[in-house]
Amino acid sequence: MNFLICIAKVPDTTSKISFIDNNTKFNEDKIQFIINPYDEWYALVRALEIKEANSGTVTVIHVGRADSEQVIRKALAIGADQAVRIDADVTDSMTVATYISDYAKTRSFDIIMTGKESIDHHSSAIGGMIAEMMDLPFISLATKLDMNGSVATIEREIEGGKEIIKTQTPFVLSAHKGMAEQRIASMRGIMAARTKVIETLSPQVISPLVEAISFQLPAEKSACKMIEPDDMQALVNALHNDVKVI
Repeated sequence: MNFLICIAKVPDTTSKISFIDNNTKFNEDKIQFIINPYDEWYALVRALEIKEANSGTVTVIHVGRADSEQVIRKALAIGADQAVRIDADVTDSMTVATYISDYAKTRSFDIIMTGKESIDHHSSAIGGMIAEMMDLPFISLATKLDMNGSVATIEREIEGGKEIIKTQTPFVLSAHKGMAEQRIASMRGIMAARTKVIETLSPQVISPLVEAISFQLPAEKSACKMIEPDDMQALVNALHNDVKVI
């Protein structure tokens, strides 16, 4: 079973976000970057579990520049067998999906997996785009994946219940919470990752489809307003006039 796991580099959730160049560019100065948790905890770890039970390979792929190496090596330390870096700037989801699908078309992967979304943009777009470009089935927001030979049984939550899907490989899947539990890299894995080669590819440049005009931080949270527990009218007025939820 050969897996291709798409991993994104995202700011740590504790990072202080700011913008430069007249609010048109994210300020990466002093930002700690990590693997997108949905890609790492769910997609990558579940692929490793299935590989360890059935044999195969797990390849991670990332679109980004050389400063992404630390993030890629963490994936190798957790257990990925090999890594590929598409040496290009990340501009939009379509461009990233095109680079990844162009690479995947030249290989024989049984399952291509992404996390359900990245924690910085929350677009949840890459998996579906890759599937469309490769003419493969796409299962989104999967919470469980079991393999029996080349037949996959996939579970995902829907309104009012759960949906169980069966499909043959190859296919593309986006992993949601419940797919696997976070795995901590061992010292042996960390040491082995240092010597693994990250294959670097220079793709044909794709013109971006979108351009960031400006970014804007959300408004700061206002101070907490305290209301006496027996003053129901004040609570109703606040909900109606201040936050406008009733």
